Amino acid sequence: MSLVDKTRFRDGHYVGLPADFNDSFVRIRVKLLKQFPGFTGKDLHLADVGCGNGNTVFLLNNDFRFCTGIDLFPENETVFRQTALERNCTNCEFIIKDIEKEEVTEQYDRIVCFEVIEHLRDENSVSQLYRMLKPEGLLAVTVPHKWWIFETHGAHLPFLPWNRVPFFSWLPRKWHEKWANARIYTRKRMIKLLQKHHFTVEYSCLITAPLDVLKDSIFKRFMKKFVFRKPTTSNPFLATNVFVIARKNQMMT
Repeated sequence: MSLVDKTRFRDGHYVGLPADFNDSFVRIRVKLLKQFPGFTGKDLHLADVGCGNGNTVFLLNNDFRFCTGIDLFPENETVFRQTALERNCTNCEFIIKDIEKEEVTEQYDRIVCFEVIEHLRDENSVSQLYRMLKPEGLLAVTVPHKWWIFETHGAHLPFLPWNRVPFFSWLPRKWHEKWANARIYTRKRMIKLLQKHHFTVEYSCLITAPLDVLKDSIFKRFMKKFVFRKPTTSNPFLATNVFVIARKNQMMT
């Protein structure tokens, strides 16, 4: 199925902008990882698939023996390496690789794959993430959440100059994916996809909209205090993203 984007579409991929290092969403994801028992460890090798500028790697590198950033786009390498140099991070490396097209022989103890699966040519390429994990290794993923009000990645919609139309993501999947720049997931769909490829899901939650895009105002402070109070939520309409941690089933290696 083709996902359409007329402005930022390259070699079958929608080219999203990497998150800023100070984005609340980046820090929420890292906090959730650190809270999960055994995800981090000084004896472990972490891979960040779709690492972008390294915003996650450089918040986690002190919690791992070594970190490998893997990305499809060469322009992210300069920022990654410059950041590693500025922060004196000697346990980080950057690899340019398309995991859907190229064989990955290295296996890792832990993998994070944040805001990437929705951009893959074929979502079943998560099978590559399974192969990249060592037995009993852990994978953490986030994907955009279907029931958030706004279309996270936008869409190519005729006659409409603004591509982040409210409630567009609520359309049936076949209509949404005809026009959208990227897929979008319910928690159930993401869990089923991982289970299909032999992962055992150990934790999942919905991440609340961090509201970073709003300028500081009385309205923003009100929403943060009374509506979007916690980083995770059980209310699907307040959540921008699905967060899942899954384990590689040793019996299926």
